[in-house]
Amino acid sequence: MDGTALRDGIFALRTRRLGTVAEAMIQRLIKCGRRRSQFHDLYDDAEHRRIEVKFSLVQKKWESPISADTVLVCIEEGTSAKRLVPFASWRTTAFDCNIQQVKRAEFDVLYYGLFFSDCVKIFRINSADIDERIYYSDKQHKGNVGEGQFHIHQDTLQIHLDNHLYQTLTYDELLKLLC
Repeated sequence: MDGTALRDGIFALRTRRLGTVAEAMIQRLIKCGRRRSQFHDLYDDAEHRRIEVKFSLVQKKWESPISADTVLVCIEEGTSAKRLVPFASWRTTAFDCNIQQVKRAEFDVLYYGLFFSDCVKIFRINSADIDERIYYSDKQHKGNVGEGQFHIHQDTLQIHLDNHLYQTLTYDELLKLLC
């Protein structure tokens, strides 16, 4: 396997499996331990901090709304290869990555990130710093108290790059980390 095959495999994963890959990446990257409860993902034994991990795939927004008349066009444009976004194109490509189910009371540090077509951008933020400055909203689902979300897209990514960027990995570097 090479970095391109790894990237293609990551982009083919669905939500929970993608989350598990991200958790393994962060666990090896920062050398932390397994979670201490079901309410966070990892645990930093040295700092005694609960860690949450949230990642998203960066893909071009859908061009066509899906309907009975456009279903085949939508399936054709839906292939990962046609929706890949390289980091250099983030300012000019419409995308929307939702970092969701953020329960700030359940963790101390959030590692979150974006899988672009050519690299992985990893961000780090303390739970106490998750607020309106990153466009956090505590209204994700009706009735859910203590749970929220924030979106990263071409209009908000610069805030995260300027204030919370932890590391950038190529897919070849990620492959070495996971091996």
